[in-house]
Amino acid sequence: MRFFFPDSQDQIDPGFNFDTEEREPLRVRQRDDLYAHEVFDPPPFDGLLVSKSIVDGYSDGTSGKYSSSQRHRLYREHARRFFRLDHADGLLEIMGDCGAFSYWKNPEPPYDVDDVIDFYDGCEFDYGISVDHVIFNKNPLGAQVHESDDELKSWQDRQDITLTLANDFWKATKDGQVRFTPMGVAQGWNPASYAVSVAELQKIGYRRIAIGGMVPYKTKDIIGCLQAVNEVRDSETQLHLLGISRCEEIRTFARLGVTSLDSTSAFQQSYKDARNNYHTPDGAYTALRVKQVDGNVGLRKQIMAGEIDQKQALKLERAALSLLRKYDAGEATLDEAWDALQEYSRLSDTTDRGTAYRRTLADRPWRNCPCPLCRELGIDIIIFRGTERNKRRGFHNLYVFRQRLRAQVEEDRS
Repeated sequence: MRFFFPDSQDQIDPGFNFDTEEREPLRVRQRDDLYAHEVFDPPPFDGLLVSKSIVDGYSDGTSGKYSSSQRHRLYREHARRFFRLDHADGLLEIMGDCGAFSYWKNPEPPYDVDDVIDFYDGCEFDYGISVDHVIFNKNPLGAQVHESDDELKSWQDRQDITLTLANDFWKATKDGQVRFTPMGVAQGWNPASYAVSVAELQKIGYRRIAIGGMVPYKTKDIIGCLQAVNEVRDSETQLHLLGISRCEEIRTFARLGVTSLDSTSAFQQSYKDARNNYHTPDGAYTALRVKQVDGNVGLRKQIMAGEIDQKQALKLERAALSLLRKYDAGEATLDEAWDALQEYSRLSDTTDRGTAYRRTLADRPWRNCPCPLCRELGIDIIIFRGTERNKRRGFHNLYVFRQRLRAQVEEDRS
């Protein structure tokens, strides 16, 4: 089971000073910052997933996340050199897709087949996924009577568009002798429609098929659709799950033909989840939120409105950081650190996380983690404060996810 990490320009600054909150003055972001595969040995994934929408944006003027100079350099140097994949121990592969979730509101995909072939081949990817159009159905295992005729027609139209483009993509890649391995995309709204998509893609010639549109699905819905797909799947056809991790079901996925998947979930939970921010092999912990008085938009607004005294806020912020670090060094008690954190939290946060914070402080999970980031940063890895700490915690979560994934695979083999 191979895990691909979707690229969104997520890197960390190795020269960032956690005491002064300052960067190196001559730092150049993409050149000097580190990807996760440069931090961990071995890397926490088997490859990267790179979306055209993030790199190029759309022809209607919608921009991607890449600057013009970064985009030109990616095409000039090609992906392996741009992402410095040769720095990693072992072969990392690159998969390309269109980023269909970013244009789901459009009536049709903003790219044609030639656009994406030029992108995949121009960047020298290993795999390229055909152009697709996402279908949203919140209840894939529910009764079909709940669907309106217009909604069902919209889903069918999107499936037809996806299959037509997959057919054109297959013909163009076979005639054009491209460098990458073409992959088709199955879009559906229930188990039967996903099975239809996979059957049609196999007739076209695909033996690597990505399953899309399942990100909102519950685990039982995903498995139900995969079971239906497995009824029509040829034994040599390999499936890829787009945007899905669900580590606890890896063995089930594998038995149903899934050989690879991609997800940003573990990484994004480090800063988007309300409580499960720091992952361990056995569960998750809530990060210790110490917002930056000078850098947090919400706090600045409260200070400007006269709701919070800036001097008092700075005093409580510094006390919380100081006592958390002293606690980690054995120079302060748990109660002292927790009290300081709670006092600042009451000023800056409307959510009461006191019980969760106490558990985090009592267990000190960062001390039991062998990853280089936890060993280097100590308690700072679990302090929720600015992008450098949060992304490092995200990288740690990727490391843990990879360990859990390997454990599941090895257990299945035994």
